[in-house]
Amino acid sequence: MIRLYFLVPTIESTTQIISELKQLSVAEEHIHIVGKDHDRLVLEHLPEAGMAEKTDLLPALKRGLIYGGSTGLLAGIAAVTFPPAGLVLGGAAILGMGAAGAGFGAWISGMIGISVEDKGVAHFEKQLEQGDFLMLVDVDKYDFDAVESAIKSHHPEATVEWVDLKSRSVEYAVSFKH
Repeated sequence: MIRLYFLVPTIESTTQIISELKQLSVAEEHIHIVGKDHDRLVLEHLPEAGMAEKTDLLPALKRGLIYGGSTGLLAGIAAVTFPPAGLVLGGAAILGMGAAGAGFGAWISGMIGISVEDKGVAHFEKQLEQGDFLMLVDVDKYDFDAVESAIKSHHPEATVEWVDLKSRSVEYAVSFKH
């Protein structure tokens, strides 16, 4: 999946682009809007971005699971290899410590991740403060070209910015000039 980030100056343009995206078979659950005017988004029934889209929560949870689980497994292997005070520990100790480490790692990194703003959203902070709306659209990498060309054909003033959800590296930007 690729996440498109693009800036839209008005709520009317935002609504029009959402219609165009739906015609291209982009599901509404893959469209998220960030804006300073929360009440206007609710009033217009637009899909507002949640914490998972606006923060580093999901990538942080994944990292926490991986690093916490790995550390727990290593601690379990160490406990079985060098048992404390002559205790006999088996495979359940390894699995239990791995699960405990994964849970603890996900909890701690989730708390940190929810407090860190998504890099793509942070990139557009100045424009959001000025009242623009940021659309986050998740598309399959095979549909990216069709969505990009549709946006460019209907909105020639747009330049496209996308972020690959795996690498999280910013490549381009979609912005609409006022």
